[in-house]
Amino acid sequence: MLRFVADVSAVCAWCFEDERTEASEALLGRLPECELCVPALFLWELGNVLLIAERRGRITAAYVVWHDVLSLAAQHRLTSYDAAYLELAMRGGLPLASRDNALLEAARSCGLKLLAY
Repeated sequence: MLRFVADVSAVCAWCFEDERTEASEALLGRLPECELCVPALFLWELGNVLLIAERRGRITAAYVVWHDVLSLAAQHRLTSYDAAYLELAMRGGLPLASRDNALLEAARSCGLKLLAY
C-alpha cells in the first residue's frame, strides 16, 4: 500500500474547483488504495483555509462544517489556531495568557480572565 504525506494545499486542490489539476485528480482517484498521512496540525490548518475561503466568498458558512473553534474564529476574526486557545480557555473556565493582541481582545470580549504577561 502506498503511503504518502499531503499538506493542506494538496488536499484543497480536491475541494476547490479552481485549484484542481489533472495530477490532483489522479492522486485523489488513488486514495482508496493509499494511506494518507497528516500531522495533527493538519486539522487546524484546514480550518484556517476554510475560514479564509468563507471570508473571501469562495464558500458559504453552510459549507464550513466545524465545531465551536471556527465559529469563534469567524466571530472574532482570529485564525483557527488562535481560536483554539480561546475555545479551550472558555470551555475550561480558565484564564488566558497571551501576547497576541487580537486573541487578548477576543478573550476580553468573551469575559475571560487574563493573566498578566
